[in-house]
Amino acid sequence: MQDFAKQFADLLEALAAKVRSLTIDRIARLIKMTGLGILVATLAFTALVFLLWSLYGALEIWLTPAGAFAVIAIPLVAAGAYMWFKRTRTNDT
Repeated sequence: MQDFAKQFADLLEALAAKVRSLTIDRIARLIKMTGLGILVATLAFTALVFLLWSLYGALEIWLTPAGAFAVIAIPLVAAGAYMWFKRTRTNDT
């Protein structure tokens, strides 16, 4: 009888571990990856802002503030125009 009780307890423990691995462990991993993704996106955005800010500061030394804005804005406007025209061409077909 004691052997049956031990087997039944082991079965319940294995069943609980299986259910946990199918539900809780996956959700915990998803929550961890989401949090890390948000952290990486925040750090990348902050690095991009500081990069543009320092680039503007370096260009402002040689150019006027308007010239520094123009040098930074030209590639950004060109990239935006490229993406805009690529989007409209894709939707037309």
